[in-house]
Amino acid sequence: MDYCKDWSQVKVTVKLEHLDTLVAIMSMLNNNLMIEDFSDIDLKTCYGDLIDETILNADKTVAAVSVFLPADRPFTDAVAFLRERMADSGFEGKVEVIGVSEEDWANSWKAYYKPLHIGKKMVIVPAWERYEAQPGEIIVRMDPGMAFGTGTHETTRLVIELLEQHVRDGMRVLDVGCGSGILAICAKKLGAAACKAYDIDPVAVRVARENIKDSGEENVTCDVSDLLKQVDLSGGRYDIVCANIVADIIIRMAHDVGAYMKDDAILLASGIITERAEEVVKALQDNGLRVADRLDDNGWCALVVKKA
Repeated sequence: MDYCKDWSQVKVTVKLEHLDTLVAIMSMLNNNLMIEDFSDIDLKTCYGDLIDETILNADKTVAAVSVFLPADRPFTDAVAFLRERMADSGFEGKVEVIGVSEEDWANSWKAYYKPLHIGKKMVIVPAWERYEAQPGEIIVRMDPGMAFGTGTHETTRLVIELLEQHVRDGMRVLDVGCGSGILAICAKKLGAAACKAYDIDPVAVRVARENIKDSGEENVTCDVSDLLKQVDLSGGRYDIVCANIVADIIIRMAHDVGAYMKDDAILLASGIITERAEEVVKALQDNGLRVADRLDDNGWCALVVKKA
């Protein structure tokens, strides 16, 4: 396989105890994974001279998972997605992109990031692109940097479509796990009175703050928070809560999120692979919430959730 020409290999190395969670996260990008785990090699039952020396000497306390992405896909979105999801799951990993130069990291992906129409009127435009708005369009200019959230991923698109359907003038919107800040900015442009965004990753918060500033929107803020722990409730509960994260984290949030929602509020839960959807729905139902609507796209789903 010619990595440099046709493919990019994204490889993540973690401590062995986090391998299963990493596999689950990376399978959200592609189910065809390469796993390197040498911890279960039993030298007592193997002929040592038939095993590659690099395997014999490999660190048995770590494991690696690789996913191969087409060269025409902006791999920085995948890398940022993986970093954000690992942070949400409480562990770190070494991320490598094999077959891509350092210059590619910074610039080449921009060639594949073009204005994106979502729903009936939202258009996500890269900060470096020229775009002439058409009548009725709402333009959101973004520079995602190293944060997840360009609008190209199905999970983000689904939430933006739902925001377009549900945001009304004067609403208060909360975005948990905000990445680049794209959802909070979209909600504000759709008429929300105030939007508060939070992320566990300080890099994502920095990027989101820059995007918020560049958007020119007022009453949109972003701060560091571990899920809901540091969320500001001084202005009251929220009309809409966005959680574009992963199934496991939404399940963890299910017990607490209702306290941040007004009685008639909705939770927009996304980042859920379809195979885990029923598991998430059950966790929500067990905590006094009900699913009122659902959107699916290419193996992912987003849920519209209300208080029961």
